[in-house]
Amino acid sequence: MTRIIVGGCNGKMGREVASCAAQRDDCEIVGGIDINTEVKHDFPVFAKPADINVDVDVIIDFSNPALLSSLLQFAQIHKTPLVLCTTGYNNAQVEALKRVSAEVPVFYSGNMSLGVNLLIELSKMVAKALGGRFDIEIVEKHHNQKIDAPSGTALMIADGISSVLKENTHYMYDRHSQRKKRDPSEIGIHSIRGGTIVGEHEVIFAGDQEIITLSHSAQSKGIFAAGAVNAAVYLVGKPAGLYNMSDLLKKEGSS
Repeated sequence: MTRIIVGGCNGKMGREVASCAAQRDDCEIVGGIDINTEVKHDFPVFAKPADINVDVDVIIDFSNPALLSSLLQFAQIHKTPLVLCTTGYNNAQVEALKRVSAEVPVFYSGNMSLGVNLLIELSKMVAKALGGRFDIEIVEKHHNQKIDAPSGTALMIADGISSVLKENTHYMYDRHSQRKKRDPSEIGIHSIRGGTIVGEHEVIFAGDQEIITLSHSAQSKGIFAAGAVNAAVYLVGKPAGLYNMSDLLKKEGSS
């Protein structure tokens, strides 16, 4: 039984993680971390990692980048694996978590959906097979409360595609400001905001008289919680290192 503590347990995603874990028989939530220490679940809530006084096998964090430093410190002291799902880390924070991963297992991904990460892997396969002969466009859609654009996932897709292409690529976000033909080395990235769209990503490979389209649609935040819990169970017992959803996909594919 994997014992999990959830960072940001009183937030939307923290509640999703608690709900997901409650439906499984291979893990349990033994505590939470939240600046709001009101107990809304059947487990204790701690204001900061240093206050944790229960046995824990792994911490899942869906909170705020400001918590990272104290999480990393706790992980180093107690050798506790971390599943880091929070977005918005700056470069220094990413470097810090990479350093700590030399001592403890750290799972870090900008998107915890297995489906989205499979979309990235498929996009890389298609891009490599086509060898840069098709124009590539990425369209992402999210709810009207999302403040950043493009989405981190769209950038993950673009970075994945760029990593397998021999030619250098650059990202085009604002094509309307330039009156010129499309550069073959572009990857266009477009953002749509409206309503309550949870998250949709489409990758378009447009060639000479043919189009290949890959897409993923998230219908609930629960898929991100499920991915995080899967990652937590997967990480326990692993050696120190930096893990991501590609590692989990390989495990899922071999099971």
